[in-house]
Amino acid sequence: MGVITASADDYTNQLEQLLPQGPAWPRDSDSPHARAFPPAGASMATVHARLNQLIEEADARTTSELLVDFERVVGLPDPCLDPPTSTAERRRRVVQRLTYQGGQSVAFFVGLLAALGYPGATVKEYRPFRAFSKCNASLNQGGWRYGWTVNVPASVNVKVMTCVARCNDPLASWGNPGLECLLAAHKPAHTRLFVGYGV
Repeated sequence: MGVITASADDYTNQLEQLLPQGPAWPRDSDSPHARAFPPAGASMATVHARLNQLIEEADARTTSELLVDFERVVGLPDPCLDPPTSTAERRRRVVQRLTYQGGQSVAFFVGLLAALGYPGATVKEYRPFRAFSKCNASLNQGGWRYGWTVNVPASVNVKVMTCVARCNDPLASWGNPGLECLLAAHKPAHTRLFVGYGV
């Protein structure tokens, strides 16, 4: 459905056409009731334009005034992500949240990692040792029953201690708190997630 536009003159003409017929209702532009029509027509045209704008505001892809409300409804800003730098990026994140379809399979998490910029990442699931397990199988017990590891490629940022570092700095540090936060938010609630870097 296309947007229908109407100007103040259109509404003024419409109001004039609604006048009853007869000598008591002259259509001269200087008559008292005719002078009241242009301001009323301008007000109606303003309301019409705002209604057309409401169509744009109802769509998350084109909203401006209601963007803050959309963000509130979908739970943005996300503490796991860096703050958006533009209105277009804010809209993109809202649309992404509204159209997002989650999952709990290995394929879902591999796809999520690829979308986040880690195309070579893999997922490893652990199984506890059971009576019918192979005799050379690992003895994964306890918390490993529901454990799984996301292996992020070696291209991840690794910081190594240098000669100008403080004496209490670690010899090496790595990780991506934003990535770990997102994975923790999407993981099945009963599982234990481990993230391996450069594996």
